[in-house]
Amino acid sequence: MIALLRGAVHERRADSVVLLTPGGVGYVLNCSNTTLAALPPAGDDVTLLCHLAVREDALTLFGFGSEPERDLFHLLLTVQAVGPKLALAVLSSGGPDEVATSIAGGDAKRLQQVPGVGKRTAERIVSELQDKLAGRASVGTGVGGAARGVVTAGPADEAREGLLGLGLSPEEVDALLAVSHGDTAAELIADALRRSRA
Repeated sequence: MIALLRGAVHERRADSVVLLTPGGVGYVLNCSNTTLAALPPAGDDVTLLCHLAVREDALTLFGFGSEPERDLFHLLLTVQAVGPKLALAVLSSGGPDEVATSIAGGDAKRLQQVPGVGKRTAERIVSELQDKLAGRASVGTGVGGAARGVVTAGPADEAREGLLGLGLSPEEVDALLAVSHGDTAAELIADALRRSRA
């Protein structure tokens, strides 16, 4: 299972990105509009969380800029008749927070505006996921939070994403953030980097 990939943005496409890893291998990752919009310029490094869809005739990678987006993608896949491409289309209709709010609010009509989502599928998504998303915290856009479900991204989550993007291992990042101080993600990152050099 490919959990994440880190490399340079080699080519940006309308619905995907080619990520060139340090080993010289380029991976095509299908991404939502939210993730594509947040990508750095070509040549810059980025870390994307991944989902590998396996079929008899194809192996398809999907990339996500945050854990909340990936979590919501996995939640959508639990709905009957929703495959990876349709789940990505739903995510592309807005940020994970907006999509989750629509589902929690029972807004099936909004989901019907997504290409490929008919009335029955939209109602099924709401029916099966509304209770799972209702009452939860805002989905947010940063990496971090509980492994189950969708969570709010605070300064610590944003700092974790930033430090991972700088090439630190998850273990290093978690250890540094546990002792770092700051009210914003930038302050936490600066303090963590100072401690890493100490």
